[in-house]
Amino acid sequence: MSSRLAYPLTSITPSRSTSPRPPASVEANRLALRRTKWRTQPELSCVPQLVSLRAEETPNALALSTGAKSLSYAEVNKLANQLAHYLISLEAGLDSLVGLCLDRSFAGVVSALAVLKAGAAYLPLDPAYPLERLAFMLNDAQPRILITSSAMASQLPDGPWKIIAIDNLADLDRTAPAISRQPTTSPDIEVTAEQLAYVIYTSGSTGRPKGVEITHASLMNLVGWHQQAFEITNDDRASLLAGVGFDAAVWETWPYLTAGASLHLPGEATRLSPELLRDWLVAERISVSFLPTALAERVMTLEWPVDTALRNLLVGAETLRQFPTDELPFNVVNNYGPTECTVVATSGSVPREAYSNKLPTIGRPITNTDVYILDENMQQVPVHAAGEIYIGGAGVARGYLNRPELTADKFVRNPFSHDPQARLYRTGDLARYLANGEIAYLGRIDEQVKILGHRIEPNEIVAVLDRHPTVEASRVIAHGEVCSEKHLVAYIVFRPESQPSPSDLRSFLEKELPQYMVPAVFVRLDRFPLTQNGKVDRAALPAPNSENTLRDEEFIGPRTPLEQRLAAMLSSLLNLEQVSVHDNFFMLGGHSLLGTQLISQIRGTFGVELALRTLFESPTIEQLSTEIEQLIMAQVDALSEEEVARLLTQ
Repeated sequence: MSSRLAYPLTSITPSRSTSPRPPASVEANRLALRRTKWRTQPELSCVPQLVSLRAEETPNALALSTGAKSLSYAEVNKLANQLAHYLISLEAGLDSLVGLCLDRSFAGVVSALAVLKAGAAYLPLDPAYPLERLAFMLNDAQPRILITSSAMASQLPDGPWKIIAIDNLADLDRTAPAISRQPTTSPDIEVTAEQLAYVIYTSGSTGRPKGVEITHASLMNLVGWHQQAFEITNDDRASLLAGVGFDAAVWETWPYLTAGASLHLPGEATRLSPELLRDWLVAERISVSFLPTALAERVMTLEWPVDTALRNLLVGAETLRQFPTDELPFNVVNNYGPTECTVVATSGSVPREAYSNKLPTIGRPITNTDVYILDENMQQVPVHAAGEIYIGGAGVARGYLNRPELTADKFVRNPFSHDPQARLYRTGDLARYLANGEIAYLGRIDEQVKILGHRIEPNEIVAVLDRHPTVEASRVIAHGEVCSEKHLVAYIVFRPESQPSPSDLRSFLEKELPQYMVPAVFVRLDRFPLTQNGKVDRAALPAPNSENTLRDEEFIGPRTPLEQRLAAMLSSLLNLEQVSVHDNFFMLGGHSLLGTQLISQIRGTFGVELALRTLFESPTIEQLSTEIEQLIMAQVDALSEEEVARLLTQ
């Protein structure tokens, strides 16, 4: 596609494919072929142009909101224009990279828009990542400019990039006068379809994260499909919950701002709590929201008011394992897609089935997307047969930044296309086509796993862990039967007369890896079990138990009935055989979502109300037991003599 971008959203209309539906045989795999095309006009638009158009049409309309603070379309466009002109003055140009090391915030959205207006591509960098990981990404990508906060700028490594510190968008005259003096009109920059829109890093199987290059054409295909599929208008109110380094943030932002809708950002505590998030979605009258699967499954079990404004709950990032009930007042849509294919490749509404012995499908290919299920010889398999997912079409990335060999290995020529330039992305995911054209996801072919929505290559963790001076060899797997409650387990063979503590290993890993990639449990092995051909037999790796699990302190089992009940709860939630009274809930793989479940179980069992903050402050069974006992005693002390007497006679 070499023409200038042409996706004026008011003119996008679907047209039916003229291809006949293939029979239920090997040819049925051709259901993957594009069924719907966008009819486009000669004069084309891209994301920054469309946002500018919305600002002209409805300048006072709400664009961004946190509830307490808000920005109109005119304000967003003005700030982005000024920053874009400043970026251009610093030689940000077509296909050059601008790093964005900013929290999920107004500044992050405005800065990303400014980068696109300048004709450059933005590189999201999560400030929560370890400094070593951020340093690797910066040195690997070599952005021309880095936009961050003053506090973060002092921590990041020096490099050839120029740093722009943005601390207060509302007061640029004082905090960034060089930006506030720039023109407020849109830069006269022409963007073509093949130029980069953004680069986002994902976990690498070789121990190195890899940057995925997404073009404007791919981004606009996502935007156009989304607006058509979910009937997005300027009346919609959408949520922005995804972390900065998660490609779902791309999906949560541009389909709405290019349509004149408003984006709403909840606080950190709200976006991690199913109950608080439900209440926020209702109160803010959010009409469309994306939630990672683990969080969505919790939210779907809650009671909802029948008059909620939420129309579509979009789900993705892990295998969805439950169907919506008839009581939910909104549509649930399951989505699938690797970062290398611009966030979403397949999508489908999940039917309401209270009881089912099957999993929801991942729907059908989205507009202008080809999905093939192929065998090891890249031949299409019959309907219902399992094979690897290969994705082609408009969403396929340009490739990996500075990784030509890896790009050639993962992005292969499309043998089913007459276009010699057409490519397919090898996902490594296993699936099968159903007779109705929907796709059933079956899991990973390789060892890649997903934990809390984050795609993780265990070999990247192993590459760091093996550098520890006491480690001879290691393997990392995801342990647990339910995707949303899996956690990472590291199996380690130590060097002779060496055995560090789990805290030492975690500290070593946290210097280079984000928290979600640090194993929850470390298992000591004398040697790895092997298959007959000499490979590590992953299926034979033992489950963590009290004897093989490394602990910072000696294992101590529960000593009181209360501790026994808590130990049973934690063992069930964390999928562990045993938990010591001194084990830290979060060090064993616990997280905020599981924490809310634990608090709910404690409420139902002991009749006391713990705050999530208490779990962070008292994360062991021993400490929680003390907290619960104190709450129970406080309740007893508050009873009158008559109430005590009545309870004793029941």
